[in-house]
Amino acid sequence: MLSSKELIKTRKEEIVNACEKLYKTMSFKDITMKVIAGSTTFTRTSIYNYFHTKEEIFLALTKKEYDLWNKDLTEIIENNKKLSKDNLAKEIAKSLEKREQMLKLVSMNHFDMEANSRPEILTEFKVSFGNSIKLVSQIIKKFCPKSTNKQVQEFVYSFFPFVYGIYPYAIVNTEQKKAMEKAKVGYTYHTIYELAYSCIKNCCK
Repeated sequence: MLSSKELIKTRKEEIVNACEKLYKTMSFKDITMKVIAGSTTFTRTSIYNYFHTKEEIFLALTKKEYDLWNKDLTEIIENNKKLSKDNLAKEIAKSLEKREQMLKLVSMNHFDMEANSRPEILTEFKVSFGNSIKLVSQIIKKFCPKSTNKQVQEFVYSFFPFVYGIYPYAIVNTEQKKAMEKAKVGYTYHTIYELAYSCIKNCCK
């Protein structure tokens, strides 16, 4: 039999997983608490016992994505004694390539998620986000040992804003491409991996 803490965790996970599934085919604005409830074993009223807003649910989903990314970042540290600048860029780029949903969330809905979440929910997310910053810093320090503390900090300050903005540059639909062509922008599209690799390779000292 599950303890009360385990039960709460299980129920929250069900709600977050339902939101995750919906977000693959629906937009942020179209996903409501009622819609989320319809994909769970809960009523809409019951969901409010765990999350007060849909933004809290999305922020919990973003935390889940950061936790998964943190596992990959930890593996880069633990599974490699040395990495060339090129291979380091490849490893981090591969880790981001796997987190398309995370990149979508932080590039499109991040401000709303944070602004409409209770402090305790926001703090839980910031712990996971903070761990990402720490892990990336550890990676640069380990595999770019000539980097000074200032250079590591500068990399972090350049890299994370890039992470927040990469999704719309890499993932575009047919209508967006047509609009770019009509506007004669001449933009060359690249994958998440390609953009991340280029950024890391150029920023890492």
